Parts: sequence; structure tokens; C-alpha cells
Amino acid sequence: MNVDDLRGSTVAFCASGGLDSCTITHWLAAQGIRVVSYTADLGQTDEADLDAVADRMLACGAAEAHIVPLAREMAEAGMSAIRSQARYEGGYWNTTPLARYVTVRGILPKVLEAGIGVLSHGSTGRGNDQVRFQLITNMLAPEIGVYAPWRDQRFLDAFGGREEMLEYCLAHGLPVKASAKALYSTDANLLGLTHEAGELEALTTPASFVEPEMGVRATEAPDLPEQVTIRFESGRVTSLAGEPPGHPEALFARANALGGRHGVGINLHLVENRFVGIKSRGIYEAPGMELLGTAYAFLLQTILDRRARRVFDFCSGFIAEQLYQAYGEDLGTRLAEEVTGRVATLATGTITVELYKGMVSFVSASDIPHSIYVEEDASMSAVGGFDHKDSEGFVRVLQVSARALAERGQILRGLGE
Repeated sequence: MNVDDLRGSTVAFCASGGLDSCTITHWLAAQGIRVVSYTADLGQTDEADLDAVADRMLACGAAEAHIVPLAREMAEAGMSAIRSQARYEGGYWNTTPLARYVTVRGILPKVLEAGIGVLSHGSTGRGNDQVRFQLITNMLAPEIGVYAPWRDQRFLDAFGGREEMLEYCLAHGLPVKASAKALYSTDANLLGLTHEAGELEALTTPASFVEPEMGVRATEAPDLPEQVTIRFESGRVTSLAGEPPGHPEALFARANALGGRHGVGINLHLVENRFVGIKSRGIYEAPGMELLGTAYAFLLQTILDRRARRVFDFCSGFIAEQLYQAYGEDLGTRLAEEVTGRVATLATGTITVELYKGMVSFVSASDIPHSIYVEEDASMSAVGGFDHKDSEGFVRVLQVSARALAERGQILRGLGE
């Protein structure tokens, strides 16, 4: 799809309010396209006044500009990711992918209600977000077309990069808040911040180069640790630091504040595999996700036996990759979430952790009705329900195969070799 196909029609544009949004909105309007902008309120901290974003889009040529309140949906998506332990490549809590799902799910009903047939976005042709906007829309509303200016040669001929866009906006008197050379790019929502590009593309740039916005660096955290107790019931937080969670957005606001002041989940570094096939480097902030997610992981340790653990871990990693690659709506993800959701029904208990210099350390676990940890059985001194002598037959069975491996030359490094 290119701009020539859209002249005389109306396009719904997902607007963040930044340089790309301002440039694309004005450029599309100049091509004879009616632009209706939709900005998702995801609890982002980088825009104190989202009404100002709507005003900015109108000033840039949008015929209409709407703010869609989605902070609660963002919080629910965060709790779902915590229950699934959906950390991409072991480190990233998928905060931006989750935001794209919430955004598209929230905006599409408005687009359909308005009778608009095309959704547009400002994601580049090198990143993951273009795939997310495309596939989520394709899966949820296949009748809606998707237009990506950064994949349109006409747009690429006009704008080679950030400098050309800034010159264009200044030439047309557009109200942009941008400089020609940003040190890095930031994407924000209630759950966390992702920083990439600019100076961060050099692996010689330390993670500490990023100025934290959701807390402090671990080296700047208080010298005294703080203990935090979290109560989970059927996979949901029912108490945080002795207080009820309130609505989901309030829960994450408090968790972000608790974790952030101790440097938890701040400046997390990851060189990851983008879906498009290239490596990229990201610096992440997600203090609330890290705090609640780690506490939930401690709870799961008491509940899952080794076979259930293996199934859960597979589903967890699978969901994390599916979310990252924009397949969070498909059957595979739903099947995997049946597993993590079933586990969540057993995830009731109280976990106390200690926050100190960026770390979340285990303190205690209690009142866990589905725990299979029995202190007497695990004890090296008390007999409990597991008598030491009971292991004699068990070990004799195991030794049969161990000796067979040695006798048949399958142990590659024996004594004397």
C-alpha cells in the first residue's frame, strides 16, 4: 500500500505525539488524505498532558484527534505477563510489545465504529513495531488495511531520517518537541521504558549512560535495604507492602515507586534478536514488573514439581517470544496461556523480598496452600516422611544404568584417561 492508494480517503493514525507523528500527519494531509489521529493513554510518563498531544496533532493537520484511555488495560497486560513470566530472551519484560497489543486492541473498535478502512503508524521498516501493528491488526480486524509510511518509497524519498523530518516540521511551523540529534530514543508506558538507538547502538556505551526516569541507578540507591511483603491469591496481587492494591494502575504505580527507589529493574541491558533478523541493543526500565515478577517466581518455586516446571518454563518462554514477535493473539499463545493460567489458580501465598541496590532477594514464603515444599521431608536431620534408608533401593536401581554406561564405553572420560 502506498500514499497514492489513499488519496481522498480517511486514515486512522496511531499517534504518539513525537517527531514522526507530527511529520507523517502533516505529510499525509498534504497528500489529500484525511487523518484521524488516535493516541493511547497507556500511563506513559513522558507526556504529562495527553490533551496537548491531541492539540499537537490537530495543529499538524489532523481532521480529528482522540485520546483513548487504556492505562487499566496496560496494567492488566502487565499482570498477565507476570503470571506467564514472559521475559523475552530472559531479560526483557516485553513492556513495549504489550503496549502495542493494548494500543491496537483499544483503537481498532474506534476505527471500525468510525467506518475507517486503513490504520497507519509511524514505525520504521527496521524494527519490531511495524510487525506488531501489522499482524495484530490483521488478526483482530483483517478487513482493516495497514499503511506504513516508512515502507512507502514516496515517503522515503521525502524523508531520509530524523534530520529531514525536523527540517520539514520547522519549515512548516509544526509544534514539535525534538532536537536534530537525540542521544537515544525512549518509548514509555505504565509498565516500563525502553531506550534504544543513538548513542546506545555502540556496545562501548555503558547501560549507565541512560538517565533513569522510573527510579535510580543501583549505585545511587539507598544504603539500607527495604523489605516488601506481597500477597498473591490465584495469581493476582491482593496486598502490596501491607496495603490493598487498589485498581490495577495504582498497583503498578506503587510497585514502580518501591522498586525504582532501590534501583530494581533499572538500566537492564540486553542485546536481543529482533524479529526482522538483526541484533539490537536495548536498555530497559521496569521496576514494578521486576519486583512483582520476581516475587511471583519465588512463589512458583514452592508450587511446581519438576515435570510441571518443565511444561511451565516451555510455555513461559514460548509466550515471551510470541508477544515479542506479534503472535500474542494466535492459537499457540492461547494454548500456552491455558497452562500458565492453570498454574495461576494455584499461585496463592505470601512472599517477602528485600530490595537493595538493584536486587530483589528472597526473605520468606508463607501461607501457601498449594506448596509441595515440606520442611520435614527436605530436612537433612529430621526424618519426617522421608526416611534416609528408603533411598537404598532407589539408588540401587539408578546404579544399574550408571554402570552399564561405563561398561559399554559410553563414558568418555573415565579414571586414568
